[in-house]
Amino acid sequence: MEIVVIGAGSVGMLIASFLSEYNDRVTLITRREEQARNLKLYGLLRKNSDGTSTITEVNSSTCLPGLSRDALVIITVKYGQLKQVYDTLHTLDPSIPLLFLQNGLAHFEEANTLPHQSIAFGSCQFGAQRENDRTVHHRGHGLLKLAIEKGDTRPYTLLLQSPNPLFQVEVVESAENMLFEKALLNSFINPLTAILEVTNGMLVENPITHSLLENLYKELKVAFPEEVKQVSFSDVENLCRRTADNKSSMLGDILNLRPTEIETIVGALLKKAADRGKTLPILETLYLLVLAKEGSGEKM
Repeated sequence: MEIVVIGAGSVGMLIASFLSEYNDRVTLITRREEQARNLKLYGLLRKNSDGTSTITEVNSSTCLPGLSRDALVIITVKYGQLKQVYDTLHTLDPSIPLLFLQNGLAHFEEANTLPHQSIAFGSCQFGAQRENDRTVHHRGHGLLKLAIEKGDTRPYTLLLQSPNPLFQVEVVESAENMLFEKALLNSFINPLTAILEVTNGMLVENPITHSLLENLYKELKVAFPEEVKQVSFSDVENLCRRTADNKSSMLGDILNLRPTEIETIVGALLKKAADRGKTLPILETLYLLVLAKEGSGEKM
């Protein structure tokens, strides 16, 4: 099966690395020709959490190739880049299945307007960190959760066949619920780590940030009682510990002076709360602080 991964950031590189272990028809679409060239020359290097390294060969290009009907397209670019990708996806045969791997909620309704017969959404429960154009770190073990929004599981069967225990896929029922749950978890960790410039583990190691984390959890539980009851505070603590050495994607964006995903993650939750007549003063304060830090273009 031909697999095309659009987006050669940390998540795209990690997904392509795992898939190319058991499929020799993986193509990684990069934004820069230099990265495509480095991947062709030296291969895709994955540094595993146990200290080992894995090198695989992937095809790489800055342009989407002509695709056969048995292809699968996985979109891993961040939300801010999706609008450009939608134009490309509209040119594909509608029978080609799509899988979206983005944080937040804003892309859910947008992607569902595409004419494709098979559309799925994923939620990465593991960590990924890009080191350079050909090297990615696998950090924090976890599943890739997969929810089918249009069609059935058949176009995504290959993803379920991974022989690597570090890359396992679990199919869940509701894409919207899955994305909402991930947005909640991201809202606990990403803004705080971005503002404080600390790794995930520091949120539970420091008693002050731990209290702030707990107060934020209680606030969200009041606004979203049904949704948050699926995620205990222990789950949040364990996630911080399991990914203790990770830098959140939002912190990475701040440190590299890139736009963050604060709108699609936290902004979307604030809007949902407002629609329910609820206020989230702690989360809104964090949201505004991240926007201020992002807009300053420098560390605070």
